[in-house]
Amino acid sequence: MVSNFAAISHVGDPQDEGGSQAVRVQLRLREMILAGELKAGSRITELAMVEKLGVSRTPIRAALIRLEQEGLLQQMRSGGFAIRQFSEADVADAIELRGTVEGLAARLAAERSAPAQALAQANQCLDEIDLLLQQSVLNEDAFTNYVRLNALFHSLLGQLSASPVIQRELERVCGLPFASPSGFVGVQANSLKARDMLIVAQDQHRQVIEAITHREGARAEAVMREHSRLAQRNLRDAVRNTPDLPGVHLISPGT
Repeated sequence: MVSNFAAISHVGDPQDEGGSQAVRVQLRLREMILAGELKAGSRITELAMVEKLGVSRTPIRAALIRLEQEGLLQQMRSGGFAIRQFSEADVADAIELRGTVEGLAARLAAERSAPAQALAQANQCLDEIDLLLQQSVLNEDAFTNYVRLNALFHSLLGQLSASPVIQRELERVCGLPFASPSGFVGVQANSLKARDMLIVAQDQHRQVIEAITHREGARAEAVMREHSRLAQRNLRDAVRNTPDLPGVHLISPGT
């Protein structure tokens, strides 16, 4: 299985935040939450985390606020924060929202004539994914590389829209817990049909780039909406069949 929490939930880049201690604490707390070290519904206080992590209250406070903004925590009236539990419907809605925004990005890319450089980068990214999928069996390294390339492709899709507004909204929606493009790719790592599922996803990647190239806006949008349904299927599989996958314990099945 992919031992990478980015394969389950959106993870920020510490360099984007200046590599501060607050960001390092944020990443550590997120890891603890997704790994189940901190249970859903449990209360987190600054003082308890100071003792547990051995850092001062200032970076702890900043990290807790950022995790609340991400949606993993909720602030309590009595003080402190509680680890949120998500319904399966909540997560499915977040994935559906991402598919809607990505569909809009793809349609605008087709209608406005996508930037040639971004289009070339997207095709190169897909070529690299094709090389990965030529392997008859995908090992952990291959899956890790797929997660990286898949995230890159979806990021380039925002650039193809040539709309700063759409790019900003894509970043926001992908920051919702479990809504990132590779949110449940890790579910497939232990599946006998892992490679087959990724081939289907890759075919959809190719279809949307073809539609954008030929300026077929409606088709491009429809492909990306359908693409998000694969992620919803992986969500259902994760909740029902792989409860030990990092973060899945935060999702209540069938609600």
